[in-house]
Parts: sequence; C-alpha cells; structure tokens
Amino acid sequence: MHDFTILVLPGAFASSVAATADILGAARSVAARAGVAPPRWRLCSPAGGMVALRSGMHIDTVRLPTRARDDRSTWVVPGLGLDTPEQIRLCLESEDAARAIDGLARHARAGGQVAASCSAVFLLNAAGLLQGRRATTSWWYAALLKRMAPDCTVDVDRMVCADGPVVTAGAAFAQTDLMLHLLRERCGSVLTDLVSRLLLIDGRQAQAPFIVPELLANGNDLVARLAARVEAALPAPPSVSELAREFCMSERTLARHVMKATGKSTQALLQGVRLRRARALLESSRMTVDQVAGAVGYQDATALRRLMKKVAGANPSRYRN
Repeated sequence: MHDFTILVLPGAFASSVAATADILGAARSVAARAGVAPPRWRLCSPAGGMVALRSGMHIDTVRLPTRARDDRSTWVVPGLGLDTPEQIRLCLESEDAARAIDGLARHARAGGQVAASCSAVFLLNAAGLLQGRRATTSWWYAALLKRMAPDCTVDVDRMVCADGPVVTAGAAFAQTDLMLHLLRERCGSVLTDLVSRLLLIDGRQAQAPFIVPELLANGNDLVARLAARVEAALPAPPSVSELAREFCMSERTLARHVMKATGKSTQALLQGVRLRRARALLESSRMTVDQVAGAVGYQDATALRRLMKKVAGANPSRYRN
C-alpha cells in the first residue's frame, strides 16, 4: 500500500519532480528518528518506463494503473513547466494527458485525494475536479484558470489551497510547499518539521508577495499602462474613478477588462502595485516602515502592516535585509 502516487507527465518541470522525490526520500530517512512509519510512494506515468523531463533529464516510472483498485494513496502531479496558454492547450489534448485526466477522475470518484501544482492544476480541471471548489495555480495563470473553470473560486494569493480531497499549489517551486502540506496530513507534524529543518525549506502561506501586477496580466497592454500610471503617481495614487476617466471608460468597463486579464478587481490591482513598491523600498532602502508607508500613499505604518498581513501573510519586517 502506498501513501503517495507521483504522476509524472512527459516534459514535466524537472525541479518539481525532483523536489517531490527528495522531500519523500528525506522523510523516509528520518522517519525512525521521528518515531513514525516512513512514507511509501511510487513514481508513475501514463505509459510507464523512462520519462523525459524538461531540461533534458529523465526518470524511470511504472505504468499508471488503468483499473480502479483499493488505492488510498494521494495522487500528486508535479508542475508541468508549461509557459503559455497554447502549451497548456496542446498538453491537455495529448494522449498522455488524456490518460492522466482519466486516472485522476477515476481516483477521485473512488474517494481518493488528488493534488497538483503550477500548470498541472489544469489537469485537475480537465478531470472535472475543480467545480465548486477553491483552488490556486501559478499566479500568472489565474485569469486563464478562472475562464476555463468558471465554477471554481481561484484564490491566486494562496500558495496552497486545500478544498476537500483536492489540494492545489502555486508555481512550480510551490511543489515544496504542497509536499510539506501533504506530508503533514499523511505523516504528522513531527516528521514534517524534521524534514523542513533538514532540507532548510519552510511552508509558505502566500504567493501574494511574489506577484508582479504587469506579469499577472499576461502581456495585457491596458493593465501594464494602469500599473505604470499608479506607480508613477505614488505617493498619491489615482482612485479607480480617476483611472476610468483617464482611460476613457466607465468604472464597470475598466473593472471588466482588469478582471478578465488578471482575475482581480481594479482596487486589488492598485493595492498590488503599492505593495510591490513598498516591498522594494523595505528591501533596498534605509527608510523606516512609517516612511515607506508614506511613500506608497498610506497615512501610517499601521495601515501598511495591516494590508501586508492580509494580502501577503507577513509583516513589513519580513522584507528587511
């Protein structure tokens, strides 16, 4: 009986696959010290055999089971390393993806847990597993996932989202956060904390500190110009109504464009620009937190701390070198 089934697709992000195996390997090596049974896992692929990963690496796998069995393992799909919506579309149309999607759907119907990070989350959506659930993915794919999964609440600020038997994580290196979360669920906190200290990794709660508003829009020119306009105006950023007038559209039309491009409201976009600037000042200057707050348009440090804690899950002091 396995605790985890690692489902690897051809072209998967090599670091995401390796991090999964290394975290489980570390857990196995220190399990006795933690006083728990070591985790058991298998590396599978749709066709089995040697699978080519991104960056020219390969990994040996067994063929994914084609029949429903008494499988109580958590199925985990590491990040696929897909860079564009077109690559995601082509991947979902491939024979390997079709087999993986069928297997994921079958495992979920049998009551099994499934998990994925980065663009692999789109496989869970294709398997019909995100409907009515909360999920996350790479932050720059938030709007695309929202369009493809309109019944899913896309919470792109979170690093890991767990909703019932479906667990999702952000960009490819969020696979480490995903595995720590799953390991804690399956094997307990003592072993997980030991692995975290051994490998010098820590489960992060939010993607929000890493989001770049312009990139979130996937090249949308309007959002890029909005972000540039807001940043240039700091510490006195324009209001949403002022931006709508400047760009010759109603607030509702502006909100619709921003939501379509980023999956966020116009106000959230404005806050993202201000928080990114605040983080840059905290990391690179000797300004006090009060001074940084004033430089990005907040009346005092309390407002900045409150917003950073809400959106990024951290206080300003975290970004001090």
